[in-house]
Amino acid sequence: MDSETSTAEWIKWTNDETLGGIEGCLSKLRAADPTFAMGHVISNGLVLLGTGTSVKLNKELDLAVKKMVEMAKTQPLTPREQLHVAAVETLAKGNMPKASDLWEQILQDHPTDMLALKCAHHAFFYLGYQEQMRDSVARVFPFWTSDIPLSNYVKGMYAFGLMETNFYSKAEKLAKEALSINPSDAWSVHTMAHIYEMRGAVKDGLEFMAGSEAQWKNSDMLACHNYWHWALYFIEKGEYEAALTIYDNHILPSLQKSGTMLDVVNNCSMLYRLKMEGVPLGRRWQDVLLVTQKHSRDHALLFNDAHILMSSLGAGDSRTTEELLSTLKEASEAPGENHQHLLARDVGLPLCQALVETENGNPDRALELLLPIRYRIVEIGGSNAQRDVFNQLVIHAALNCTSRANKNVARSLLMERDALKPNSPLTERLIRKAKAVHLMA
Repeated sequence: MDSETSTAEWIKWTNDETLGGIEGCLSKLRAADPTFAMGHVISNGLVLLGTGTSVKLNKELDLAVKKMVEMAKTQPLTPREQLHVAAVETLAKGNMPKASDLWEQILQDHPTDMLALKCAHHAFFYLGYQEQMRDSVARVFPFWTSDIPLSNYVKGMYAFGLMETNFYSKAEKLAKEALSINPSDAWSVHTMAHIYEMRGAVKDGLEFMAGSEAQWKNSDMLACHNYWHWALYFIEKGEYEAALTIYDNHILPSLQKSGTMLDVVNNCSMLYRLKMEGVPLGRRWQDVLLVTQKHSRDHALLFNDAHILMSSLGAGDSRTTEELLSTLKEASEAPGENHQHLLARDVGLPLCQALVETENGNPDRALELLLPIRYRIVEIGGSNAQRDVFNQLVIHAALNCTSRANKNVARSLLMERDALKPNSPLTERLIRKAKAVHLMA
């Protein structure tokens, strides 16, 4: 029962405090039956997919994974359970693509296995496999009839994949269906926030978030991210004080309370966008660094690394910056099957170095690093909305370049951005900046 409850809480993005939250349920599960293999699968899988640590640095997690594997060898597990164990063991080695294949193998025979579906959904998101994230749910969606528990949340998951692959109308229909059944479905709210963001419908987005806040603000695992989306609309409009009010009241306090990697990313991304807009941030970077500093050697996800680096650069902590870069380089050169470390060689390290060059006032060098990888940044994961911080980074680097040829790149990038998202106030501000330096007519 505790395994089902903890999985349900994960799907709903809400810790049920009356049950002790996810960790409380898992603790009870381990205490009730220390030899229950699937209990260890769920527990270890949730930690690994939280991307806030790695087996290399977390000895307790390393031992827990090894214990799970050894335990599985001594029990008469079903083929389905064996695949679950193998998937988490593979994930612990950093081979997320192979782990995804194993979860998909489970879904072929067990299309209503929520644990496999949710794990695959997260993994595809982290890998930047947008079509796979969509199609993974599409393949099993017809099996999730309304009488099956949590089927409503599958609508929201499918809607998110559709949205990330630009099927906005179909995504909106499904997300609204999910919300009509359960208005407190924070993930479907989140999907709607993305749709308004990608369509540039700022007014509608602001109204939607304000009108639905009461339903999702208590979804403690996702509320901070939904507030982040809300603040993005204000940044888009150039209403920075409104964005900072949301940041100070909701986004930073959530990070200080939870310390989760999603909240780390929310904070770093928000502050970096405001920094590019020229907004004074006071000591906010220092507040964030207090949480991020201990993660500078994790290297669980390159997406995380880039955001953690933003915080050390913003706070002026050169030691943490150097530690992150040097250990990431070491990880990229180490043998093994860790997907993120292999990707660091061609994408992660150039992206991180570009952030450093930008901070050091070398926009020409930053642009030189960014242009060859800009269509590969999707591979570090995250959503289209989250990765837009890197699109803006490229544009700002080009705008600040000293080389005339590089400045012409800024004009091209702005024309491209305007075509993809017309009537964007943020893009219009950047175009005005380009006109001020005679880059655009």
